Parts: sequence; C-alpha cells; structure tokens
Amino acid sequence: MSRQYRKTYAEINLRHILENYNSVSELINPRKVIPVVKANAYGHGAVMVTNYLFEHGVDHFAVSLLEEALELRENNHSIDLLVMGPTNPEDFLSASKNNITITISNMDQINVINNLEFPIKVHMKVDTGMNRLGFKTDDEIMSAFNILKNNNPYVELEGLFTHFSTADCDKEYYDKQKSRFDEIFKMLDYDFKMVHASNSSSSIKYENSMDFTTHTRLGISLYGLTLDEGVEFLQNTYRLVTHIAEFKDLKKGEKVGYGATYTALENERIGILPIGYADGFIRKNQDGDVEINNKRYKIVGRICMDQMFVKIDDTITKEDDVILMGGLISIDEVANRLETINYEIICQITYRVPKIYREE
Repeated sequence: MSRQYRKTYAEINLRHILENYNSVSELINPRKVIPVVKANAYGHGAVMVTNYLFEHGVDHFAVSLLEEALELRENNHSIDLLVMGPTNPEDFLSASKNNITITISNMDQINVINNLEFPIKVHMKVDTGMNRLGFKTDDEIMSAFNILKNNNPYVELEGLFTHFSTADCDKEYYDKQKSRFDEIFKMLDYDFKMVHASNSSSSIKYENSMDFTTHTRLGISLYGLTLDEGVEFLQNTYRLVTHIAEFKDLKKGEKVGYGATYTALENERIGILPIGYADGFIRKNQDGDVEINNKRYKIVGRICMDQMFVKIDDTITKEDDVILMGGLISIDEVANRLETINYEIICQITYRVPKIYREE
C-alpha cells in the first residue's frame, strides 16, 4: 500500500541507514560493504533504500531471490545486483538479460551452466559449516570451480563467498568456518574480483582479521540492529507509529475485546489503535507497552486483526503519536517480549502498513 488512509505507518530514517553504512565502511576499510536489501530491505522498503544509497555513491547490492533483484533492476539500471540464494536453471536467462549476478551453489546448476550460450556473471558459494547452501567437500568444490573457470566462455566467475553461522554467538565455531574458508581460497588459487564472507556481526567484530577478502555483506546492522552486546555506534532506522482512532471509557468491572480477557479494575480510559495482527503486530504482544508522549502505556485485551487496545489517561489526544517500537520501546525489547530476534520483528510488519521516509 502506497497511500495512507489511516494514521498508522512505519517511519524509515534513510539518513541513519546511510550513516550505519558509512560507519561500517570506515571500520572495515579498504574492503567495501555490500548492503543486503533482501526481504524488502528487512522491512524498510528495498527500492527506496537502494535508490537512496545509490544517490550517495553505493553501487553494489545483494538480495536473496531473483524476483527481488528484478524488482530493483526495474527501478535502477545502474546498480550491480547479486542474488545470494539459489536461482533455478530455467531462470538463468532472465538473470542474464537483466545483468544480474547469480550464485552457483549446487551441481544441478553446474550441469546446466556448462552449456549456456549467453553471458552470465556468477559467484561461487562454498559451505564451510553452515550446512545450508554451497559446495562442501574438496572434490565437489574443485569440480565446480574448474567448470566455472574453464569450460564455458560465456560464464564470468566473479566471486567466491561463504556464510558464517555463529559470528554473534560462538567464536570457536566461527574460527573453524573462517579457517575452512581460508583453506578453500588458497586451494583454488584464483584471482577473484570479489571474495566475501562476513555478515553484520562478523563485519563489525572480525573482518579485519581476514587478509584475503575484498567485501563484506551488511544486513541487519545496516538497519541499526545487531545480535551482539556492546555495539553502540549503530543508529535506529525504524519506528512503527499509529494514533488513537477512538476512546472508550470503561466502568469498573467492564471487559475489553475478544474473549473478554481484560477487566477494568477501576474506571478507566481505553484508546483503540487502528493496527493489529494482520499488520504484523501479533497477538503475543498482549500485555506489552506502547509509548505516548515519552511515557509507557499498557496494551490490554487481545490484539485483534485490525485493532488493539491501550489503557491511557486523560492527557492523551488523537493527535499524539503512539509508538509501538523504535523509540522508548526498542525493537530489541519487542523481540525479547516475543522470544525471537530483531530480524523477525521488522520483517513481519506487513504490506498494509505504509512507509514514510525521513532524511533528518
């Protein structure tokens, strides 16, 4: 939804996204940062985020799906795009026609790409311990590498990469993966234009300990978030805001919402907010808080599909911003409340919530 018909929106601070990019770029210099804008830029709006960063000199971006890359290509013909997830062989031509670099991570892709008759740029992914995507054994890696490097003049082997699974939580396992990637890089003995391994956590904490990488991939921390302790320089980029649509004055003993799960302990004022679980603010947020005028107010009753209830006082008006997260109540606080991670919180806000972009 592009137009706003209710006072509910996600406020995106583009300037803070750029400042997060610049901060990490300075930290890992001379390597370059590849902003990861998959999953609609982690809920921030991939087209707007990409175009804004491009206007400020950033020209290389990564996504997970070919359809994400095609959407960005439709809006910008000058950026470089890498699809990090698996691309089906029948879609290689679409990638080629749109100048999109794909990832080769399995032998099914290798068997097809060996016979292509159109140009395509590829990055080769190796599995160093994540056990998700990528070539794993030495034999498998060398076989895929030799085909990509030598067999088909239409194929440009541009990059090599892996993915760390524990950079934020298990240094010993991280070190094993890093050592394995170093071993693979030396085994291949090839002048790749791009070699990248670090995600946000690894970029900030460990990237400078690797002497053979050329780039890092900045995902969640581009958007001011991290799973690590003590990272203070990142700036918040996301606020979820609504306004009170109606007031209800309850008498002591009256109940609110589906299941009548909340009972007024005294005469109380309730604010009805036009946002609910169909917007991605799920029912499990019941009993959490919202922020109004720099104070916390309690969510009461069950969160509905399209509305929810907040216990307020007589000072609150319909003009006041109600901030569900991204202010006094951080995205991390909401993640802890829901027993998950901050990635999931911002990604689960649905298309029904329009975005408003700020640059201050």
